[in-house]
Amino acid sequence: MAIRIYHGGSTKESSQVSNPLPSPFRMFEDFLNNWAMHSALAKRSESFRPVVDVFEMENKLFIRCELPGVEEKSIELKLDGMTLRIKGERMQDPESEDLVYHQIESSHGPFSRSFELPNSLDLEKISAAFKAGVLTITIPQRPEVQPRQIKINA
Repeated sequence: MAIRIYHGGSTKESSQVSNPLPSPFRMFEDFLNNWAMHSALAKRSESFRPVVDVFEMENKLFIRCELPGVEEKSIELKLDGMTLRIKGERMQDPESEDLVYHQIESSHGPFSRSFELPNSLDLEKISAAFKAGVLTITIPQRPEVQPRQIKINA
């Protein structure tokens, strides 16, 4: 099952075309074309990017998104055709305005993660749960694509 993952709405994250012939300049091309641009765009467009795990178990696809400090009411799930989008915002702690920070490693701001889902999933039965800062989306496979045992007649 192939899942295409996007971030920031339109920039493709995991669908890269591989070059069948190795190039001696490939390392530099990857560095200049991918790393520098993606890191610059990511810093400009989003300051908070939630960690996402996508896995299969028992004929279901799970998308688990870690959203610490995000309130459930600020999370928006939208299914547009075969694209599932998780959108929201992690707000800055209001108490932090009076504090003098010596180091800040946490981030805040709007975020958006998109997943292009395969046709084998039953999108009518999608469900989502939010508990302890973790959003878990469950999508079962359609019954006709699930593996089944075939009886052999003697």
